[in-house]
This record gives sequence, structure tokens and C-alpha cells, in this order.
Amino acid sequence: MLGVVIDEFAKEYLHGDLKEIREAMLGKLDGLSEYDIRRPMTSTGTNLLGLVKHLAAWEARYFGEVFERPFPEAIPERGTDLWATEHETREEVISLYRRAWEHSDATIATLAVDSPGHVPWWPRPDVKLFNVLVHILTETNRHAGHADILREQLDGQVESPSRPGQDATFWADRRAEIERAAKAAPDRV
Repeated sequence: MLGVVIDEFAKEYLHGDLKEIREAMLGKLDGLSEYDIRRPMTSTGTNLLGLVKHLAAWEARYFGEVFERPFPEAIPERGTDLWATEHETREEVISLYRRAWEHSDATIATLAVDSPGHVPWWPRPDVKLFNVLVHILTETNRHAGHADILREQLDGQVESPSRPGQDATFWADRRAEIERAAKAAPDRV
């Protein structure tokens, strides 16, 4: 009985964290122009809307085909999932992500945390729902970190829930302090 209680706690805890980071991810698009959400911000073309589209595709895939619960619509193919074409609207990509959530949430609610799945592209393909929950939570957090940096590059917006009330002056002073330390460090190459 204790194992079942711990399993349910783990599933609910991981799922709760996933729900929170999904919303944070979409919040990175708020207030930005169409160009800015699509704009390639790195040499590889990383952009905010592309990150959302990528997360939608992979969440649908992992909580769908891995557990023989296919997502009921077409999923963007690899290579097309990290950017949005000029014909894909912000609303369409966000809606796809939200539908992927609904599908994933149903899979998570239906299956036990130790339910088996199969990820053919992994070196150890036989997994449990627990493994996929941890993987998707990790990946979503990873891409949310990318989104934090992209958003900061676009308009200087910094979200720091652990340090509320820090304004642009605080961050300018912090950056200057870090720059001074970087210049003062001896070159050890």
C-alpha cells in the first residue's frame, strides 16, 4: 500500500510541475510581435514559437505513441518542429500545444506511474510512465531556460520569481558587477 501512495505522490508531483512549466513557457510569448516570437535568435535558428511547437510535437509523441495512445492529429515532423512557417499562426501553434497537453494529461491520468511504454529511439527503449514524465519535465524545463534567455535578448524581460521586484537598474548593476569580475579574472588559457 505504501508503494502505491508513493507512486501516486510522484506522479502528481511531476505532473503538477509539468503543468506549471508549460504555462511559463507560453508566457514567454506574451506581448511580443509575430516577428519577435519567430525571429532566429541563435546561429541554429532557435526562436520562441519554434520552442513551443517543438514541445507540442514531442509531448504528443511521448505521451501518445510511446504508450499506444496515438495523438489524434498530425504531429510536426523532425526538422520542421523547431520553427513555425509564415503560414502557421501563433494561435495555431499554441492551440496545438494545448491539445497536446490535454492528450498527455489524459494519458497521465489513465495510466499508473509504472505503466510500460516503448521509446524505440532510446538506447533502453522499454520504459515506464515515470521515465517519460521525468524526461518531458526535464526537456520542458530545459527549453523554458532557452526561452528565458531568448526573451531577455529580445526585450530585456527577466522573470525571477525567487527575486521579485528587481528592476532594470538592479539587473544593469548586476551585469556591470559580473563584467568587472570577468575582466579582472586572470587569463589562464
